[in-house]
Amino acid sequence: MTIHHIETTNSCKAQNHEPRSMNHELKIVTTADGSKTIYNAQVGEHYHSRHGALQESLHVFVNAGLDYFLAKTNVQNISILEVGFGTGLNFLLSSNYCTRHQIKLQYTGIEAYPLTADMMAQTGYEQYIPAGLWASYLQHYPDALKNEVSIDADTQLQIAHCKLMEFKTDQLFDILYFDAFAAVHQPEMWDLPAISHVAQFLKPGGVFVTYAITGNLKRMLKSLGFTIQKIPGAPGKREMLRAVKEA
Repeated sequence: MTIHHIETTNSCKAQNHEPRSMNHELKIVTTADGSKTIYNAQVGEHYHSRHGALQESLHVFVNAGLDYFLAKTNVQNISILEVGFGTGLNFLLSSNYCTRHQIKLQYTGIEAYPLTADMMAQTGYEQYIPAGLWASYLQHYPDALKNEVSIDADTQLQIAHCKLMEFKTDQLFDILYFDAFAAVHQPEMWDLPAISHVAQFLKPGGVFVTYAITGNLKRMLKSLGFTIQKIPGAPGKREMLRAVKEA
């Protein structure tokens, strides 16, 4: 499998690459499994499940997405696109997983309102990953908002600082982590234009995973050529959605 470098468009490049400053709208909170997340008062939503940020990220994205795809393809190089990069927890856990399994990872996040490195440093995620990965992530995070960076010898990261509908690339990805805020708070992230826009960046046979599952989302993905899989959700959610793009 060939890893292509992302090519951001002028709409992404036009963004101010400075992350938002920590302010009264953002607050570090502890979830039920002891891991931390961030509450955004303006949106009225947490970045992760209050039932457990770590548990949700591992269950929905690493296990149901990354591990599932690797088990059925047995590749040595993988590319992931994430909608809603947020704190980077999904990236950190995915990078650690790939390093342990000797998989080369190219990871692209889309984030319209990136956090500051100082805010991320307060999440305490260093306890879940190797110290070297954590230090490299914090060091290279500001540059990842502008260009693709090497987190280590086998991991590349770029964060497209733009809104979802402005994101463009000539790359096709193996896995799509859809981790936007809930539809009740950001319905525009879950409508057909948004889902169809991001689905075009997934390879045939690629995997779409998200913590949510609704009849409308299933119908949209089916209409876009996906096979729907309804599987057990993370703590606090009975079910979640995994979809495979038909060849």
